[in-house]
Amino acid sequence: MSQPLRLVLVLHNHQPIGNFDGVFEQAYGDSYLPFLDVFERYESLRIALHTSGSLMEWLDAKHPEYVDRLSRLVAAGRLEIIGGPYYEPILPMIPPRDRVGQIRLYTEWLEDRLGAKVRGMWMPERVWEQSLTSNVVDAGIEFTLLDDFHFKKAGLDSEELEGYFVTEDDGRVLRVLPGSERLRYLIPFQQPQETINYLREVQERNPGAVMVFGDDGEKFGTWPGTKEHVYDRGWLDQFFTALSENGDWLKVTTPSEAIEHVPPLGKAYIPEGSYREMTEWALPAAKINQFEDIHHELADEGKWDAIAPFVRGGYWRNFKVKYPETNMMYARMMMVSRRLQDMVDAGAEGELIDHARRELYRGQCNCSYWHGAFGGTYLPHLRNAIYNHLIAAENLLDQHEGRSWQADQQPWVELTADDYNLDGRQEVRLASNRLVALVAPSDGGQLYELDARTICHNLGATLARRPEAYHRAVLRGPSSAGGDVASIHDRVVFKQEGLDQRLGYDHYQRNSLIDHFFAADVSLEAVAHGTAEEFGDFLRAPYQAKLRRNDDRVQLQLFREGKVFGRDVKLTKGLTLSQGDSTLEIAYYLENVPGDVGLHLSPEFNFAGLPSGADDRYFLDARGNRLGQLGHWLDLQGMTRLSLVDEWLGIEVALAFDAPSSVWTYPVETVSQSEGGFELVHQSVAVVPHWMVVPDADGRWSASLRLTVDTRRALERMGQHLEEFAAS
Repeated sequence: MSQPLRLVLVLHNHQPIGNFDGVFEQAYGDSYLPFLDVFERYESLRIALHTSGSLMEWLDAKHPEYVDRLSRLVAAGRLEIIGGPYYEPILPMIPPRDRVGQIRLYTEWLEDRLGAKVRGMWMPERVWEQSLTSNVVDAGIEFTLLDDFHFKKAGLDSEELEGYFVTEDDGRVLRVLPGSERLRYLIPFQQPQETINYLREVQERNPGAVMVFGDDGEKFGTWPGTKEHVYDRGWLDQFFTALSENGDWLKVTTPSEAIEHVPPLGKAYIPEGSYREMTEWALPAAKINQFEDIHHELADEGKWDAIAPFVRGGYWRNFKVKYPETNMMYARMMMVSRRLQDMVDAGAEGELIDHARRELYRGQCNCSYWHGAFGGTYLPHLRNAIYNHLIAAENLLDQHEGRSWQADQQPWVELTADDYNLDGRQEVRLASNRLVALVAPSDGGQLYELDARTICHNLGATLARRPEAYHRAVLRGPSSAGGDVASIHDRVVFKQEGLDQRLGYDHYQRNSLIDHFFAADVSLEAVAHGTAEEFGDFLRAPYQAKLRRNDDRVQLQLFREGKVFGRDVKLTKGLTLSQGDSTLEIAYYLENVPGDVGLHLSPEFNFAGLPSGADDRYFLDARGNRLGQLGHWLDLQGMTRLSLVDEWLGIEVALAFDAPSSVWTYPVETVSQSEGGFELVHQSVAVVPHWMVVPDADGRWSASLRLTVDTRRALERMGQHLEEFAAS
């Protein structure tokens, strides 16, 4: 009798750090729980399961009975637990020390809680670089899974991938199982017999082969249309029944069992890459469309299959170029990681250090750092969560050094310069026990991060409107793919009407202290839609910087001589921060201002994490009058103060002017893609004070404002919760 074909089924269940509790709960009810209910009935089947640490922590807190069931299946030998980095980071994105640390930490948790022997790991988003081999082996891992796409880029054909390989780096040897792309598209979208027929073909051609399916568990219930397909119409029962009925030649098993009983096919060195769709998403938008057009053209001519193994898309790390905002987040993460390691190298240890490391690891969760068929970096609540954990980690490191934002601690302030965003140029950091402000003198002197440390919130976690490849699908309009259920890669669904009318693009990042010079008659609509003409050259131009410090007060001065309406104008802006204060003092000073030209100075601010569309998020004037929700367009005159209030977050952000100012406000909204379809997403609130510049006799003009971040609402609420907890 010939050797059976081994089918290795590996499910990957994941919810990112910062996702809404209701999303976790719905995925649990739609996917994780019903899958387990069905699987437990098929006692002859053995599978493997990877659950990310962010999801597993939630499950253990909210549904420990589910985790207990996993433990019993492990003890019964029916379930192999696959490990990995705790909070699902893209491994090439984080330092080697954090790669090893995350993997080891999660292995310990899984072995303690589930009684599992963790031998293999899930490679997050299958993003691979060969040098990872050493880190993975050093973390105690014996094998991992990648897509067959990786191996095809090494020159192997599909028929040569019906098993597993060993790979090596610096003398460390790792086993790698290639997951089948064809199985990914068959399961669960085609009828079970289609999978059986395909596996039968493989078995007849190559007896004893090992075939691997490794993909998202959310395909079984959470992806649109799959709950009805997989459970209500019985697809999963039919699939497991078909596998069981073909047990005479088909063995459904685990990765470890396959590795123990089947020798490797050989050695392979695997090129950098990810799954096929990810490599395409990493390309610039115009290149994605060009790639798709060429793909379809060659496919229509019958030439694509022959050339496809030699074609690759983009490089994952270039998501940090495609979306500069993710680079800022990445650089912030690296700043915290370096500081933590420097402190550990100097002998720091203890509970605060351990807690800071855990917060850093949470801030490395991958989903906010890229974008494809899912919301990713376009989802503000995910970006906010990353910054929340990174700021919390930094707060803990400060606390370890005896510095804190708490009222009973000594206030402090500091001013430093370094290449904080890893662009080869120096940025400036103003920091106190209440605020952190990061400024890029070489990029328009813009303020690109503003942290309210007391609530661990970055008001600068914005996102610009930019072209996406799928916007041409938005312009074509909604459609539905044929068949009972479609992959998310094939669906064109609008979650709101009129999205084609909401497309608009920015030519700069949505930071703050963006120095515009507009025509005197410019309209709010033109400014908001990005069609207003710029008459100055200060927008992203480099400024010179001067740093001034004393014990209780620091100041950054920025200077630039440029052109406005073709005239030479010198602009100076200063940022001042005092210890114990939650206010940035901002001053503008213009010199050589021509008296015969109407200069219209409009410094733009963008505030993130303050959602629109809710009555408890609103504008206030100086008298405390509400001016509408934060998503409202406002064209205001004679303002001495404008506040943005978010009662849910417990924050009030106020701009106060030394002399009355006109102010525009408008929402910054993107049209983006998620697993549910195309949607309009609120990214930030733009607040643009603006003045007609009237110089004095010497051609000078000045204005000053105060940017205050008040979190007393949140702190009072925290205090109440602590009192209630103590009383209970």
